[in-house]
Amino acid sequence: MRSRSRKSRWVLPATAVSVIALVAAGCGGSDDESSDSSGGSGGGGGDGAPGATEESGVKLGVLGECEGPFGGFHEDTVAGVALALSNLAGAKVESKTSALDGWTGATVNGTPIELVGIGCGDDTADTISEEIRQLVEQEGANIVIGPLSGDEGIAVAEYAKANPELTVLSGIAGSQEPTLQVQAPNFFRFHGDGAIWNAGMGDILHNEEGWDTVAVIADDYSFGHTSAAGFIADFCGVGGDVTTRVFPPLGTTDYSSYIQQLPNPDEVDGYFWAVGGTGTQAALEAFVNAKGDLTGDQHAGNLFFNPDLAQALGTDIAGAYVGGFAVLPGDVQTPEIQQYLASADKTWNTLASGITGGEPGPPSAAAGFGFMYGYYSAGVALVEALEETGGDPSPDALQPALAELELDLPYGPISLDENRSGIVDVGLSQLVEKDGEIVQEAVAIIPEVDQTFGGTFSTDTPPPSRDFPPCEEADLPWVGNAIPVVDGKPQE
Repeated sequence: MRSRSRKSRWVLPATAVSVIALVAAGCGGSDDESSDSSGGSGGGGGDGAPGATEESGVKLGVLGECEGPFGGFHEDTVAGVALALSNLAGAKVESKTSALDGWTGATVNGTPIELVGIGCGDDTADTISEEIRQLVEQEGANIVIGPLSGDEGIAVAEYAKANPELTVLSGIAGSQEPTLQVQAPNFFRFHGDGAIWNAGMGDILHNEEGWDTVAVIADDYSFGHTSAAGFIADFCGVGGDVTTRVFPPLGTTDYSSYIQQLPNPDEVDGYFWAVGGTGTQAALEAFVNAKGDLTGDQHAGNLFFNPDLAQALGTDIAGAYVGGFAVLPGDVQTPEIQQYLASADKTWNTLASGITGGEPGPPSAAAGFGFMYGYYSAGVALVEALEETGGDPSPDALQPALAELELDLPYGPISLDENRSGIVDVGLSQLVEKDGEIVQEAVAIIPEVDQTFGGTFSTDTPPPSRDFPPCEEADLPWVGNAIPVVDGKPQE
């Protein structure tokens, strides 16, 4: 694997793509430096506002994630965009083993879509702000897809708001603030946020599993706050009580002091975990060391709970419930999902994605996880909006088209609310033991959840934090309306 320092920049030869991969932290990954020659001329002025015109085509920048707790998913981010353009815009990928080499030939209504660069995020606002400035002000991007993580999403939305000629489609950043608080009219999110992805979890744990009290432990940054907020609003909304909230900093390696702040297993009915990236396993191992073995009937988590944890923690984790993400659990298979996954395996031979630990693996494995799928959804939205505008990428044409889109995607339809954030179906699942192995099975789909979370959040409420929202009962619209899933089949 080729590598160089993170601060490498984009080389833009006239007739070919030049890519240099970066070795990512965390789960592993690849380096990048990308462009292609699919058409158009450079844009970008010294004032930071890109010059988007129909004649110049789409100058696309992708904000990836090559370092930090989610650095292993760098390949996944670019692959999502490339797959959308391959499936819908005639793009031809330059490599059968890495999406970071870019593509050629992507066009919509005669308008070329040129990859001008790939940004290297590390989960911090400062770095992603530098990366998007480079993409827009130096490389001439007039459209950007990304970023991946929460604090990054806020910074990118603020940059977009200051540069109205730029169009930004979020990759998979799940903090609440980019759309509900920043409200940049040129920032579009065709996925849910962290709160949405936990809708219905509290209802199941309180009303079906009998939990009355719960302790919450979550990463101390915007996505961790948002993810915890959704669970707290749901669990308290149906009558449960959150007794403890603990927030270790993102990137913590020694969780022992934070685990000590949690109540003991005989003092609470359960624990909800919103610790992600490289911290999920480390935090759970610290719990085992301090408080005893895990039992699945006393633990639940957000999207970062997965069957692989059983390899390190043992099969006793069976029974734990898991919040949703941009995709549905893997046992839900429809012709649309199968066709989408097969298209990834047709486009590449292998991808060294975060879901395969940075090692070459089936491209469909990455495509079936939310990081790649979020970027895929953004790529689809870009193509469909360009179809609506006749290929015109200018902000006056493209941005209204994006706002009105209703996407029919493999894992369910997505439309946008008045703040340009996704209204989505959420798939909840459970870790179960089958033939000595832990697998993830869908248990319910919560349909059409929006960012207000049944009235819990609005433009007038504070953003999620260590102490917001409070633990209060509420009338949540999905209680009693969840769609059960049996053997991977929704029981509608």
